[in-house]
Amino acid sequence: MGMSAGGANASGGGRRGRRGRRRGGAISEINVTPLVDVMLVLLIIFMVAAPMMTVGVPIDLPETQAKAMNSDTQPITISVNPTGEIYLQETPIAIDEVVPKLEAIATTGYNERIYVRGDTAAAYGVVMKVMARISAAGYKNIGLVTLQEQDR
Repeated sequence: MGMSAGGANASGGGRRGRRGRRRGGAISEINVTPLVDVMLVLLIIFMVAAPMMTVGVPIDLPETQAKAMNSDTQPITISVNPTGEIYLQETPIAIDEVVPKLEAIATTGYNERIYVRGDTAAAYGVVMKVMARISAAGYKNIGLVTLQEQDR
């Protein structure tokens, strides 16, 4: 009988011994509530900010009665603003750089879909020069971008 009492005290058994070890050791539980709160706040911030991050070249497109085209992939866009400056996506480029830059970013070669956006006030000649260079380089899917006419 004496042995069992001494053995319990020596091993630190019982409630008193366990509590004493827990206080001195590292806590292995992680409280995930603050992490979830931060992630939800970040999600809301990005959901609100994402539409504002889509920046493009400000172009006043002409309106037509043509129907919208269905597209599965994102096309390459070349824009001409009212002052005649040319943009590849949102990057300004010179007219001599249009074809080399297209060749560098076209993933499907000469079958790449290319949209040309010309501002209503842009010179017709500049838009046609851009289209002529793209066509002469061998690209086959070139389209002009317009807006749907609104009933007034």
